[in-house]
Amino acid sequence: MKRNAFKMKLKPGAAAEYQRRHDQIWPELVRELHSAGISDYSIFLDEATLTLFAVQKLADGNTAANLPQSPTVRKWWDAMAPLMEVEPDNAPVCFPLREVFHLD
Repeated sequence: MKRNAFKMKLKPGAAAEYQRRHDQIWPELVRELHSAGISDYSIFLDEATLTLFAVQKLADGNTAANLPQSPTVRKWWDAMAPLMEVEPDNAPVCFPLREVFHLD
């Protein structure tokens, strides 16, 4: 099991709607994430900077790299694009983070 962390950025005024949409996350998206080997997935918000910090566990042999081709993931990205900084294809702009310490 590998831990994966990255950051993203919300647009001003989008925090409440971002929270609301995640409170009502689509069951089919959850199934896609689990099927790809993603578990224990959390997203935290730094309200002062609107920076999102995400951390997830990836199973050995996961297929997370294939998620950008999923119609469900693409639909979610399209729905979330007005709320956050995105790439031209509506994928969130993500900045990978390097783990420097871990304590179990």
